[in-house]
Amino acid sequence: MTLLPENNELTTVQEEKTGGNQLFPVFLKLNELHTVLIGAGNVGLEKLTAILNNSPEAKVTIIGKTVIPALMDLSSTYPAISIIEKAFADNDLDDADLVIAATDDSKLNTYIRDAAHQRKLLINVADKPDLCDFYLGSIVQKGDLKIGISTNGKSPTIAKRLKEVLNESLPAELDISLQQMSNLRNTLSGDFTDKVKKLNKVTSVLVEQKAERKNLKWLIWLSIVFSLAVAVTALWFNEPEFRAYAQEINPAFYYFLGAGFVFALIDGAIGMSYGVTSTTFSLSMGIPPASASMGVHLSEIMSNGIAGWMHYRMGNINWRLFKLLLIPGIIGAVLGAYILSSLEHYSQYSKPIVSLYTLILGIVIFTKAVNLKRKRVKGKIKRISLLGFGGGFIDAVGGGGWGSIVLSTLIAGGRNPRFSLGTVKLSRFFIALMSSITFITMLNGAHWEAVAGLVLGSALASPIAAKISNKISTKAIMVSVAVIVILISLRSIITFVTKIL
Repeated sequence: MTLLPENNELTTVQEEKTGGNQLFPVFLKLNELHTVLIGAGNVGLEKLTAILNNSPEAKVTIIGKTVIPALMDLSSTYPAISIIEKAFADNDLDDADLVIAATDDSKLNTYIRDAAHQRKLLINVADKPDLCDFYLGSIVQKGDLKIGISTNGKSPTIAKRLKEVLNESLPAELDISLQQMSNLRNTLSGDFTDKVKKLNKVTSVLVEQKAERKNLKWLIWLSIVFSLAVAVTALWFNEPEFRAYAQEINPAFYYFLGAGFVFALIDGAIGMSYGVTSTTFSLSMGIPPASASMGVHLSEIMSNGIAGWMHYRMGNINWRLFKLLLIPGIIGAVLGAYILSSLEHYSQYSKPIVSLYTLILGIVIFTKAVNLKRKRVKGKIKRISLLGFGGGFIDAVGGGGWGSIVLSTLIAGGRNPRFSLGTVKLSRFFIALMSSITFITMLNGAHWEAVAGLVLGSALASPIAAKISNKISTKAIMVSVAVIVILISLRSIITFVTKIL
């Protein structure tokens, strides 16, 4: 069983700066301690089950005025468990080593906590993190291997999901390896340093196997790329029809293919800017704003759909926030796509307006890069529907910005970053879908070479985009993207003003 005290001073420098999880994990020998559990209802049953799953021989005294049959049945098979049917009194804690309060009476829980602290006892209060000295974390066990998971009391649901993932991914054979290592350690001679060196040498094979698997994965990817290159080369030189078809493709397609690939990698590294970079590049290549925005939204449908689904599976969706954002966001996106498509013949005038918008987004990205460690302001934003409508409209007109506008505003306004990200990603799928349908319906002569290039390029980058997120400096990428976007946007605006003058 895991004991996680709150008042721990042994934190890393990074945790002190970021205010991360400062709990100190330890594993208790509950079989040698006396635990007093107050509460014999469903919550008490849950706590007792957690204790017995980890320490079947734990000595536990359960105190409650009413004992449910399921708890009575469970305790009957464990001789170290005793049940006292009565109201709680202070002296019930006189010989306790550990206290767990599992009643549904908040005043009683507070009273139990005070009584425990008077006796210098650590206490866990069910579903009341502020009253706890320690938490009962989710546990992953493979024989003698035991892993405790803590979310600092923020989300037991996430801890349960991580437990499921680890249970499935860790092989049962790990316990066999532990037993073998224990037997090996008992046969070793020499001092402590010599034993550590020998054990490190034996276990190094685990790291080597991991490196071999990693190298094998890259070898497979390289083989796929090489095979495709050989196939295309063979078709080019041996199949005149294929060569003729490839030569007929508009060269702009290849430019947008590469651009979509790079922009998707950038988005995977910093979690934003795909829309603004793609739109800025499209405008610089002479693509009208409506066609540029359509290419961005079409290429974002799949990526945001997958991301939204994953956040849904992880329980990261605030459904009330989702409902407040979705309908206004769709209305704004459809309206923005309709207006921008209607102005496609006046792109010489709408283009500088969109460039001004991308210029502003570039400044926003630069500001975010400079203030990456700035703490969010307090006080949640109230006008969610208005934010959704404005974000959807501007996103469709400007070819991007839903994340930059909506997500940034929600987090800056005090919303939970994890739930805000999941909700914005899922709603973004529907925003991109409805915007794309509107653009396709309205535009007859879209620049499909640009649209196809962005869609295919971003799709090719998606499997590896997330892999680079921890390998590149987020601040450096954001500053570079911001500078490029600002310069290209300024160039477009200056060119327009020069023509007028």
